[in-house]
Amino acid sequence: MAKIYFLPPLMFLVLFAICGEILSANSPNISTDQSVLLVFKSHISHDPYNFLTTNWSTSTSVCNWIGVTCGSKHHRVTSLDLSGMGLTGTIPSELGNLSFLGWLDIRYNTFHGSLPTELTNLHRLKYWNFGNNRFDREIPSWFSYFAKLQVLWLYDNNFTGVIPSTLRQIPASICNLRSLMLLSLSNNNLDGTIPKCFGSLTSSLLHLDLGKNNCHGRMPENIAKSCSLQSFQINNNQLEGSLPRSLSNCKDLKLLDVGKNKLKDIFPIWLGNLVQLQVLILRSNRFYGHLDSFRVSVTHLHTIDLSYNNFSGYLPAKFFENLHAIKEVDGKKVESEYMKDDIGYYVQGVSLTIKGSEIEFESLLINWMVIDFSNNQFLGEIPKTVGELHSLIVLNLSHNGLTGPIPSSLGDLSELESLDLSSNKLRERIPMKLNNLGFLEVLNLSQNNLMGPIPQGKQFDTFTNESYSENLGLCGLPLSESCDNDKETPTKFDRDDEDDVLNWKFSILMGYGCGLVLGLSMGYIVFTIEKPWWFIKIFERVQHRFAKWYRRKLFR
Repeated sequence: MAKIYFLPPLMFLVLFAICGEILSANSPNISTDQSVLLVFKSHISHDPYNFLTTNWSTSTSVCNWIGVTCGSKHHRVTSLDLSGMGLTGTIPSELGNLSFLGWLDIRYNTFHGSLPTELTNLHRLKYWNFGNNRFDREIPSWFSYFAKLQVLWLYDNNFTGVIPSTLRQIPASICNLRSLMLLSLSNNNLDGTIPKCFGSLTSSLLHLDLGKNNCHGRMPENIAKSCSLQSFQINNNQLEGSLPRSLSNCKDLKLLDVGKNKLKDIFPIWLGNLVQLQVLILRSNRFYGHLDSFRVSVTHLHTIDLSYNNFSGYLPAKFFENLHAIKEVDGKKVESEYMKDDIGYYVQGVSLTIKGSEIEFESLLINWMVIDFSNNQFLGEIPKTVGELHSLIVLNLSHNGLTGPIPSSLGDLSELESLDLSSNKLRERIPMKLNNLGFLEVLNLSQNNLMGPIPQGKQFDTFTNESYSENLGLCGLPLSESCDNDKETPTKFDRDDEDDVLNWKFSILMGYGCGLVLGLSMGYIVFTIEKPWWFIKIFERVQHRFAKWYRRKLFR
């Protein structure tokens, strides 16, 4: 009887062990990961550097393959980084079987086609970067499956359609991914409006880039009160309306780029609340109104582009005074390092007009100091305070209605490489002090009312006629118009130094006045006391010494 009761438990243990072996044999393991990657390799049609062709081989462990990283705990593939290898191919559905994958980066290749639905099995995925490829069709609506996703880059592809409406659904939507920190859908063919839920996403997002698409409508106005955005790029779309005031909730915002849209608004004075702001780009919109009331200190702002708008009134002198980041602090220059956020992401895709050409920066240096107020309706004179921005590299005030002289204080901009004051109504002479600009490569003073001789020497010997064209009063090289004797005499004082001129004239008048009083007093003494011999001897001695000095100087 004892044997009868003993056999069932023994049989149960044997069956349990056999089932365990069967389940273990069928469960995914490192061999599964290897098989998946070999299928992926078979979908590569072009491997110009033979990275996968020669390295991904069954003769070596998959964990030693190029671009593959395995976890130490489970010994499974946790990261696949094939960025910048020049690969061409498609994404197989089997890739969704890499169940431990947390990092997937295939940017800067030529992958194309659509994204297979099986990728939704990658529940551990935190970093997804498919940027700069040729994926097409609509952006899938299943990104809400990636509950741990922190970074989503789909920029520079050929995705079409609208930003998926399912993104607005809660809880099965990307807007419910509270761990998402970086999102870029830039440079695709997306249209439609921006989902309102993107406003609430700003409580977790550090970087949001929807630039270079065809989105229209208004910007989301429900920016979270706990906004954590540090970089917001929504440039090159068809957005209308005004800048949402709720953006002032983003106290850590360093970069705001809304350039090349159809936004119509006055200058957003509340931007003064964004004390960390470093780059502000409002170019090519329909902003209007005066800036001279903007007196808030923008301590960290070093790049500002307001070009191609309808701003008017006087240039804001107080605003320039408050650009502390463009001034040297205690004579120390800002170190050359790239703009990045708190998790190390480098700001990308910012376009600026530099030296007459629009340039897109892969990364932007924090010491790249730019002021571009061109193509507006600014009036009046250029404030002398601009000359205090000693670290400024690019200054463009062209195509406005500015009058008066060029301030000689601009000669103090020792780091300046590009100066464009063309198409204004500036008059009088070019300050000789501009010859101090040793790094100046581009100069455009054309289409003004300038007169007198062009400064010679140093950087001015490198500029051509185009720098001075349509200034009928200018003369001297490189122009064919030569200067007469009167014009050749350089101005000793610039107009903005009138105070110094008055002080000089006042000193001369004071000297003449004192001499006149002293002379009359001495004459009165002579005629009253008749011949004071002590005075006559002193006078004769001085007269003798003066005659001796004059002869020596005459025949030297």
